Amino acid sequence: MTEEQKQILKRIQDYAEAHLGEIEPQKVPVSAQLQTLRPVMQQIAAERSQSLEEVFILYMDLQSEASCQAERKLQEEFRNCYGIHSTS
Repeated sequence: MTEEQKQILKRIQDYAEAHLGEIEPQKVPVSAQLQTLRPVMQQIAAERSQSLEEVFILYMDLQSEASCQAERKLQEEFRNCYGIHSTS
């Protein structure tokens, strides 16, 4: 993930935290969550001369990548904590 991509992801996540608060993602439809994020995504799209759809796709990709990185870090910490060595 590039530094610019990290900044975009953080900007959207900060906006989400401020406007969605402590919701349970499983109970709030994704469409409602995305509608709440629309203003910040539109701003980013305008700044980058991209469509809203392009920014949405970028956000979903970055969110997925960040989730995978967090999972790998958690697994590594677990292995370190319990002395388990990775075979991969």
